[in-house]
Amino acid sequence: MRHLTLLIISILSIHFCQAQIHEIGGFAGGSNLIGDVGSTEYIAPNAPALGLLYRWNRSSRYSWRASIIYSDLKAYDSKSDDPRRIQRDYDFDSNLLEIAAGMEFTFLDFDLHSGKKEFTPYLFSGISTVRHGNYYFSNGQQTSENKSSWAFAIPMAVGVKAKIIGNFVIGVEVGARYTFTDEIDGNVPSSDNLDSNKFGNINNNDWYMFSGFTLTYTFGQNPCYCVK
Repeated sequence: MRHLTLLIISILSIHFCQAQIHEIGGFAGGSNLIGDVGSTEYIAPNAPALGLLYRWNRSSRYSWRASIIYSDLKAYDSKSDDPRRIQRDYDFDSNLLEIAAGMEFTFLDFDLHSGKKEFTPYLFSGISTVRHGNYYFSNGQQTSENKSSWAFAIPMAVGVKAKIIGNFVIGVEVGARYTFTDEIDGNVPSSDNLDSNKFGNINNNDWYMFSGFTLTYTFGQNPCYCVK
């Protein structure tokens, strides 16, 4: 019994030595579509994007992360470098809501309890679900199908973050989202009776980008209280 008690205490001590600290805050920046309408540039934010961000720091090198981001997604053929798109002159405006979760890896140790200024580049990836309106183009005009759909996506982001003042962490991030749908920009209508309104490359799914800043406030248990 004594040995079992010591084993349980040891396991709990290891857990507390990895004690988490939490971050909660927001994201502010811009979005842009990479699809069959608009510019072909990858990083070209042209509409605002705002969201909430949460991190659970399991160690100084990785964190679990969740976010909710809303954006007014826009695209204009007139802003493209493709002469065919410029001549077609379609434009697209839709609302998008993303819920994402995954893991964030830092290149350097990012110890929020060190009492020092901390800085590190990081990578983030995971899974997300995206709610978007359904549209199609008729006589060159965007027309709503009066419904919306959910689609899965893979978020991939790179950024840098720093703890400079008190419990606040500020960062800058650029992230691409590969979606498992080609319906976001309206070139593939969701309704079968609108197949004649398809255009562009129907074999490539849509992408969209978020570029902006994060600001979070840290709180939680300090791992220096653990038994080593």
